Amino acid sequence: MRLLALALPSACAAGPEHSLEVLASAYSSHELQTDEHPFLAAWGDSLEPGMRAIAVSRDLVALGLSHNTRVRIDGLPGEYLVLDKMAKRWRKRIDIYMGEDIGAAKSWGVRRVRIHWRAAPPYGP
Repeated sequence: MRLLALALPSACAAGPEHSLEVLASAYSSHELQTDEHPFLAAWGDSLEPGMRAIAVSRDLVALGLSHNTRVRIDGLPGEYLVLDKMAKRWRKRIDIYMGEDIGAAKSWGVRRVRIHWRAAPPYGP
């Protein structure tokens, strides 16, 4: 009896691509915009200026935008990692990390953007 091994493309490792229009604000590592630990994200990651990181509203976590999910944001270069969660009151919203640059965060303001991600496959058989 012969066994046939199939090679699956790496894109299958992380489910289908999803996209959604969300409201995007920006934040920086200052106590006035976060809390007394401005460089500590909700999942315990340390934020550093220059990182491409975002916080997501908790309803988006349920859609597969969980810790370390890679996200593309239309109009911005590269990919961003989900490293933080927003306060429970927000819905369909992301917050883009701007390091220590308060001016850049204020300049961004609040905009509607489309985001794209691939949800991690569920664990188990």
